[in-house]
Amino acid sequence: MKSEIIAAINQLCSEKGLSSEVVFEAVEAALLSAYKRSERGSGVAALDISVHMDRETGWFEIFRHHRVTEEVTDPRIEIALAEAQAIDPNVELEGEIVTKIQVNKDFGRIAAQTAKQVILQRIREAERESLYSEYLNRAGDVVNGTVYRVEHRGVIISLGKAEALMPPSEQIPREYYRIGQRIRVYVLEVRRASRGPQVIVSRTHPDLVRRLIEIEVPEVFSGAVEIKAIAREPGARSKVAVAAREPGVDPVGACVGIRGMRVQNVVSELGGEKVDIVAWNPDPGALVANSLSPARVASVTIVEDENTAIVVVPDDQLSLAIGRAGQNARLSARLTGLRIDIKSVSEAREDEEWIVLEDEEGLEYIEDGQLEPGAAYEEIVEYVEEIVGTEAGDVVAGEEETPAETLVEEELGAEDEAPAEVLVEEELEAEDEAPAEDLVEELGAEDEAPAETPVEEGLVEEDEDDVKDEVEQ
Repeated sequence: MKSEIIAAINQLCSEKGLSSEVVFEAVEAALLSAYKRSERGSGVAALDISVHMDRETGWFEIFRHHRVTEEVTDPRIEIALAEAQAIDPNVELEGEIVTKIQVNKDFGRIAAQTAKQVILQRIREAERESLYSEYLNRAGDVVNGTVYRVEHRGVIISLGKAEALMPPSEQIPREYYRIGQRIRVYVLEVRRASRGPQVIVSRTHPDLVRRLIEIEVPEVFSGAVEIKAIAREPGARSKVAVAAREPGVDPVGACVGIRGMRVQNVVSELGGEKVDIVAWNPDPGALVANSLSPARVASVTIVEDENTAIVVVPDDQLSLAIGRAGQNARLSARLTGLRIDIKSVSEAREDEEWIVLEDEEGLEYIEDGQLEPGAAYEEIVEYVEEIVGTEAGDVVAGEEETPAETLVEEELGAEDEAPAEVLVEEELEAEDEAPAEDLVEELGAEDEAPAETPVEEGLVEEDEDDVKDEVEQ
């Protein structure tokens, strides 16, 4: 009998995933409840009683506890000091005397049913507490689940031992869920509830992208590549800034993978949401330029007082830098934590405030180069002009001649046009024009004489014949 109890407890522990100590405590509480039930009416309920079960044999014993006091007010739970010292000479005031209670009869059917209910209740509570602790430790992690049902309050997802709720606010827009569909979700919050832990999951949290990249990219999981920042618009696009923590590691290439396989797996898991991987840079200007990828940036100016980045892009890159409905600019602003003002080169040329600002502050970042802060505005625009191929020098310099003319003069180093005129004269000058004129006259004479004589003679003869025929008629 004793071995059957221990075997049943061990089997219960393995099925429910509980510790044996929790189950033993539940059985002890059930035995105590059954004893009090069987002794109902004898005043046992008011006594301080405990039950102890041997973990090896399964035998249990019932003990009664008395508190040692000088004056006894409730003899059911208190005992005088002299009487207590008769039982245990070492006991002191406010100590405790434990005595064993002999059980001489069975608990009975009703008491056994009470014990069963107590055991089941304690085991359910232990299961709930175990699930709560398990998912509380998994908060902030990605779990696999199956869509169980779809309700107006959200999507119920089965996680195996527990169910999770994904509210409408945590669902990706325009994403539809089918019953039985397997998805990955981010554990957002775990709450205590009367019917067990309530797990709140999300598909829109930015850290979902972080965890998926950690799963797909071993370099991120091992710490060789660090994800510095994430900006996301669920269902549309995400931008992820990565940096290498070890020399010789390409952070962007490691996250993208061969032929984009790694990032493509993340995109597929997110239902087609585009993911841009950009290189992190501690320089705010360079980070802003990288974050606006795939648009090409000409220059970036950081205004620290206003927490603003003024970005100048080529005219043909303006719409790409802003993105559809401003999406690219919004994500870049979230990624960098700066307010981003994007201008085209043609707009920047006409913006006097920007001209003064650039002249005072200089540029933080220029494509393929760097200018020191405080550089002259003319120098800045000339550099931008080389990159984007525009002619802004005439506006800056305020002169009448075009930049092309200035460039020609600088290249040739000429102050006047004399060298060019001399060159033309040397190439075209002839010592004597007479031979050329004589040659033209001779060619004209030779060509015209043979052609004109036969034609004229033929025409004269035809005219004379016509006149004769008319006279004869």
